[in-house]
Amino acid sequence: MAVDYKELKKGGFMRQRQKDHFSMRLKSVGGHFTAAQLGTVQKVAEQYGKGYVHLTSRQGIEIPFIRLEDIDAVKKALHEGGVSVGVCGPRVRTITACQGCAVCASGLIDTQHLAHEFDKRYGGRELPHKFKFGFTGCHNNCLKAEENDFGVKGGVEPKWSSDSCTFCGVCEAVCPEKAITVKADEGKVVLDESKCVYCGKCIKSCPTDAWQGKAGFVISFGGLYGNRIAVGRHFLPIVFEEEKLYELVDTTLAFFEKYAKPSERFANCLDRVGWDKLEEEVNKVYE
Repeated sequence: MAVDYKELKKGGFMRQRQKDHFSMRLKSVGGHFTAAQLGTVQKVAEQYGKGYVHLTSRQGIEIPFIRLEDIDAVKKALHEGGVSVGVCGPRVRTITACQGCAVCASGLIDTQHLAHEFDKRYGGRELPHKFKFGFTGCHNNCLKAEENDFGVKGGVEPKWSSDSCTFCGVCEAVCPEKAITVKADEGKVVLDESKCVYCGKCIKSCPTDAWQGKAGFVISFGGLYGNRIAVGRHFLPIVFEEEKLYELVDTTLAFFEKYAKPSERFANCLDRVGWDKLEEEVNKVYE
C-alpha cells in the first residue's frame, strides 16, 4: 500500500531519518497545555515513542519515533485524551503567545485570548506557503513579534496631563526613542508622536501619574526567521479595536493569496511585488 507522505506531513507527521518513523507535532495555541493533556502526551510518548518529547521553538510539542503502523492508534489515543495533532506545510502554523496581561505584570494585552481567537479564525488555513502569527504582551517582546509574518505586540498610547506633573524629567530620561522633551520653564512636556513606539515606559515611570494611556495592538508585517532573516516592519499607528485587528489580518492574508507564488514566503513576496502595495491596502482598512 502506497504511503502519502505529503498528506502525513500536512497532518503533523514529519518523516525522520529512520525508515517508517515520524516525529509527530501536536497542536499548540499560545503554548498552552492543560495538566491532563500533558498526561496524555506522556502516555503516548511512553507507549508509542521512546519515552521523551521535544519542545519546539514555537511553543509546540513533538513526539519522535512514532512508527508508521501506529499512526492511527496514536491519533485515537491523543483524541481520547483531548490532544490534537498539529499541522505542517503551506498553511497557518502554530500561533505563539506569551502569558499576556492575564498573568504577567508587564502585559498590556490579553495575548492568550487573541491566540485562541486567531486559531479559531485562521488556524490551519491553506496559503501559498507557511504563515506565522505571534503575540507578545509588551515591548519586552518575549515572543519576538517581528519574527512572524504577522506580529502583534502590546502597546499603549501615552497622554500627558499638566495637572499633576512636577516636571521631574523621569519620562524624558526613560524614553528609549527620545520622543519626550520636558520644558519646565515653559510649563509643558512635548511628545514627538512620530518617534513614539507605544512602549509605555513614560507611564510606568511617572511618579505622579501625569502620564496615562490606552492599551492597544502594535502590528508588524513580513517577519522571517529561517534560511533568510527579515525583521517585520511597522507602518501603522497603534490599533485599539479587536475587530479592526481581524480586518487587517483578513486584508493581509488576501494580499498574500493574491500575489504570492507557490512556496514563496510573505516577506519574499513583499520584496518582489512591493511593500508599498501592502501598506496601501492595510492603510485603507486602518482609516
